[in-house]
Amino acid sequence: MSAASAAAAAIGKNFLVDISGPFNAVLPQLSFEGATRRNRPNLHPGDVVYARVVQAHRDTDPVLSCTDAAGRAAGFGHLKEGMVLSCSTSLARQLLGSPTAPVLEALGAGLQFELAVGLNGRVWLAAGTAATCVVVANAIQESEFKTEAQVRTMVARVLSRISAG
Repeated sequence: MSAASAAAAAIGKNFLVDISGPFNAVLPQLSFEGATRRNRPNLHPGDVVYARVVQAHRDTDPVLSCTDAAGRAAGFGHLKEGMVLSCSTSLARQLLGSPTAPVLEALGAGLQFELAVGLNGRVWLAAGTAATCVVVANAIQESEFKTEAQVRTMVARVLSRISAG
């Protein structure tokens, strides 16, 4: 389970992270690849991290980690630049599903962007320009209740407007 989330604040040896749930999650400062007591990550309020949930119990705050089971970063960690959008958890599951979501497949054929999707409904998006980020974000959000054919038509229209303008 992964979460693209905003780091709230450093409290002692942990970061408090907003994961769009009823409680904040705890992200230990040493749960990053290569982190030591002397070499800690430098996160600030509002920074975005891509992490996985390693412990969740109804009586305690969830605990996150920015490493896989082997201790490697494997794509987890501080996400720089880009933007964050919120979507429903069902859309997040569609975006993460296999086969590839039609909207991502269609957008990827015409645009270059990077995406991190959390099961909590947060999507981090980075592209070469802010306009590309906005186009991709809007297309993702509009695709939720459309069929595959409708999504492909919508993306084709958007890409044709971009290339014409």
